[in-house]
Amino acid sequence: VQLQASGGGLVQPGGSLRLACVVSRLTTRDNFMNWFRQAPGKEREFVAGIKWREGTKRLADFAKGRFTISRVSAENTVYLQMNSLKPEDTAVYFCASSNELTTTPTGARAWGQGTLVTVSS
Repeated sequence: VQLQASGGGLVQPGGSLRLACVVSRLTTRDNFMNWFRQAPGKEREFVAGIKWREGTKRLADFAKGRFTISRVSAENTVYLQMNSLKPEDTAVYFCASSNELTTTPTGARAWGQGTLVTVSS
């Protein structure tokens, strides 16, 4: 599988961004698509995951009510819509595939390159 993330940038607090992850060469072991993030000096953490075929979703507690994960199979793309962004959301965001539902980076089997999100006034 190959994953290509995009959509990061600079946004003011309270603003929105939509990240995209284009998926190619999907295999039978890539059942879930996930977003993780890593802030400076912090460990990589789970943000959201979606089961590729069925659309079942899971969000980290900090993401509930603000972030939405979705996928458009025809476009082979997974999106992360982020609203009401806060400075503490500043991080490099990564998309990753996994065979099973996972909330830990060690559960991912393939990673895309990161896209930087900076929330600042």
